[in-house]
Amino acid sequence: MDLKDAVAINLRRLRHEAQLTQEELASRAEVSSRYIGAIERADVSVSVTVLGRIADALGIKPEELLSERKG
Repeated sequence: MDLKDAVAINLRRLRHEAQLTQEELASRAEVSSRYIGAIERADVSVSVTVLGRIADALGIKPEELLSERKG
């Protein structure tokens, strides 16, 4: 799995755990909801700046978005 896929999977999971819509997360991270959707589909590579803003919006460490979950 490449990092784009890992971020997509983790972002979707963490957003759902936080019970946020794409629109709510986008507002908190100051990005568009279309961009959040594109990240979750692994259509785009997210910059480290936006990765940090998304992590802050979710109240997590950025590395949680990058880690590959086993099993």
